[in-house]
Amino acid sequence: MRHRKNMSSKYFRAALYARVSTADQQTIPLQIGAMQDYTQRRGWKVVAEVQDINGGAKLRPKREELLKLARQRKLDVIIVWRLDRWGRSLHDVLQSLQELHELGVDFVSVTEGLDFATSTGRAMAGMLAIFAQFEREILRERVLAGLAHARSKGKVLGPPRTARNKADQIQQLLADGFSKTQIARKLKIGRASVYRALERSQT
Repeated sequence: MRHRKNMSSKYFRAALYARVSTADQQTIPLQIGAMQDYTQRRGWKVVAEVQDINGGAKLRPKREELLKLARQRKLDVIIVWRLDRWGRSLHDVLQSLQELHELGVDFVSVTEGLDFATSTGRAMAGMLAIFAQFEREILRERVLAGLAHARSKGKVLGPPRTARNKADQIQQLLADGFSKTQIARKLKIGRASVYRALERSQT
């Protein structure tokens, strides 16, 4: 079990994350204000404050910056105004919260009262981890079934050649719970190649 800092310490490093669409930017002050009030009540030190402003649900570069800081152990907790500000889907939320939990980085959603820095919140994090594992097992079964079906039909995974040569790795990484973006980054291929390889494995 990882060592936890004193939660009342002002040196507990917090990052604030806000997200709005390009047509809804007026809620930024509301989000930031609520998160700042929360950190002040907890006595936490804000070391990063980022905003994603875009019109596409998949474009969240600032969130990726925070996850990078978390992986570098430069944060203790990430705070959002509302849970839907953080993830674009249930799968995305579960996957990212599971990663943060494994990294020892806490997570707070002010509106929902979700706080992994408390004993109740940590218990909820454990439940989320169970759901995430269950979802991965279902996905793994589907992927393996798709692979078996494709091989029984003599299907060849590809093109392009780069993705075709790494098709088995793509399937294995997906079954292990990696996202398509993470797979592309890990194998140093384009996301489109990952998508094509996965689509062909299901045909």
